[in-house]
Amino acid sequence: MTGLVDVHGMPLRRDVLTREVAAPTLAGVRQPEAGYPADGLTPMRLGNILRAADQGDPLAYLELAEQIEERDLHYLGVLGTRKRAVTQIEVTVEAASDDPDDVAIADMVRDWLDRDELADEQFDMLDAIGKHSSFTEIIWDRSEGQWQPARLEWRDPRFFTFDRKDGTTPLLRGGEAGNGQDTPLPPFKFIHHRVKAKSGLPMRSGLARAVAWAWMFKAYTLRDWAIFAQTYGQPVRIGKFDSNASKEDRMTLWRAVANIAGDCAAIIPQGMSIDFVESGNVGAGSDLYERRADWFDRQTSKAVLGQTGTTDTKQGGLGDGGNKVHGEVKNDIKKSDGRGLAATLNRDLVRPWVDLERGPRKAYPRVRVEEREPEDLAGLSSALGVLVPLGLKVQQSEVRDKLGLSDPDAGADLLQPQAVTPPVIERVTSPTLSLQSTQAAVASPAAQITDQLASVTEPEMRGMLGELARMMQAATSLPELREMIVSAWPRLDAGRLVEQLADGLTAARAAGMSDIEDANA
Repeated sequence: MTGLVDVHGMPLRRDVLTREVAAPTLAGVRQPEAGYPADGLTPMRLGNILRAADQGDPLAYLELAEQIEERDLHYLGVLGTRKRAVTQIEVTVEAASDDPDDVAIADMVRDWLDRDELADEQFDMLDAIGKHSSFTEIIWDRSEGQWQPARLEWRDPRFFTFDRKDGTTPLLRGGEAGNGQDTPLPPFKFIHHRVKAKSGLPMRSGLARAVAWAWMFKAYTLRDWAIFAQTYGQPVRIGKFDSNASKEDRMTLWRAVANIAGDCAAIIPQGMSIDFVESGNVGAGSDLYERRADWFDRQTSKAVLGQTGTTDTKQGGLGDGGNKVHGEVKNDIKKSDGRGLAATLNRDLVRPWVDLERGPRKAYPRVRVEEREPEDLAGLSSALGVLVPLGLKVQQSEVRDKLGLSDPDAGADLLQPQAVTPPVIERVTSPTLSLQSTQAAVASPAAQITDQLASVTEPEMRGMLGELARMMQAATSLPELREMIVSAWPRLDAGRLVEQLADGLTAARAAGMSDIEDANA
């Protein structure tokens, strides 16, 4: 066990697996309180924040990314939509093989993943969509001598940084104590998920980096819009008084004009009046701000979802009639997110767990986070019914996965094939002989032949003719049927087979003539 290493070649330290090493600290550098760099943000300050992140100080950038989610309702909505689309996908586990030990390991992983907390844990891991990386600490359970994840704890991305030598190796800020040097992550301890919005260093590949500029300019627009609405959204009130009005009357009129917007009522002395003058270009000015804000929202939708159709529908436009195309683009992103999350779980959770519990192996179970494509179960069943008797070898576990069935438990009641008694049909040697048949009409000449072949009772021919009947039902042409027969019986003695086929064809012809006579009677 002491020889285990992680994917980076770091040796295992079992003493840190069962305790928390990345929790927030009050005295160290991992403080739970965050700053507010978005307050009064300017283009110059934003540029400085991004440059500092590139140079190994990502604290302000990660705090800004958090604030953008809190303050921009549109970004919060589309980002949450993308995350939840993945958390709703069924998580499945595939065994490494049909070996009982591999099946037992897959069942172990499958049973643990079947937890109510899994959706929330996936949502937290997908925080990497905006911030480029997410870190989840694994707290291992050793209460009964086994290795099993007790819980997965989301950790604030501000508690981590990247090695300045390469910009890609994750480090724990402050070390395990929280007040020392930054140290590499302990092996088998963290799930490090990364989502690439673009190629490049992790700190430059998150969506928040691109969205930050759109959010800042949109914030300027919203501020100007609020000032415009406050200034021109209400008409100008003009109070008029007589030339001989006293100072007290004038003050009364002034208070009425100043407070009429909020009070919506006022009293003034007789002989005075108040006029309301409305600006003629208020509507056009307001539309300008709204269009500008909506434009930034559409760009954000493109960055997060890859399209705008599901968020900004316009009658008769691409957001309306083109929703099918937009949905396909969004589905591609969902598939990519699901496969990326599955790869992270396989690398940072499944493989370490199996190594700890069962030791290193050549093959490991695989977690899959992807929607099942609709299977043609009827076509699959028909193909297996023909190909398996011909010698095609198929794993039972693979067929069960396609059908959505689990492996049977030991001692469980299992469905068994029922023995089918073939119908008794009289042997005929000429078309004039009658047949015993059901009241239902024969569906087709092929069905008539196969029914006749099923009635054969000679043991040496029953299996061959039953197989031949299945081939005739599956074949779409005579050349295809011939290839099936030659592949199945390359050294076939056709004498007895021809005799039985002749009887079958004669019986089919007699049955057809009988049906015609009955129809004309």
